[in-house]
Amino acid sequence: MRSWLLSNTTYGTWLPGSARGSVTSVRDLRPGDEPTPFRFEHDIPGEPWEDPMPGLERSARERMKGPPIYLDLEKAEALLAQFQETARYRGWTLLAVAIMRNHFHMVVQVPGDPAPRKILADFKAYGSRALNRRYGEPPSQTWWTTNGSKRKLPDERALVAAINYVLYKQPRPLLVWSPELGRIV
Repeated sequence: MRSWLLSNTTYGTWLPGSARGSVTSVRDLRPGDEPTPFRFEHDIPGEPWEDPMPGLERSARERMKGPPIYLDLEKAEALLAQFQETARYRGWTLLAVAIMRNHFHMVVQVPGDPAPRKILADFKAYGSRALNRRYGEPPSQTWWTTNGSKRKLPDERALVAAINYVLYKQPRPLLVWSPELGRIV
């Protein structure tokens, strides 16, 4: 079984260039670089986040196709039910889920070695369908930002730390769940 810590933000709530920092790839000219900008990738665990880039954030905001999406408890409950159904159907094991107003975290174990982008994409796609059925499609035509974070948990220590992070380290969660404890929040 492979273990993953998966996270994703809701649409428009954490834009590239944000003063809170962001994880993205950017083109940048540094002193001594050639005239062609180099693409810096700041998406590897342990790397620092991007510094604030007000121009990038402003540009991202201007390109938005609808307002930012924030979840409430009712939507979080619908998502949890769908995440659980998706995991059961796929033969995956959810070990921890936390859903906040603008993002979620989950720890999941999967048999074999499927691509982590596919695992996260399945949770997001089925979660979106559940939300669309109940609330209609949002103006942006998506509930989520693209990509998301997919961190492989290489050993038992990392797995325990990720579960602890999801269950106990989230500020103001709408809901928190684990198979052993059930609904914590």
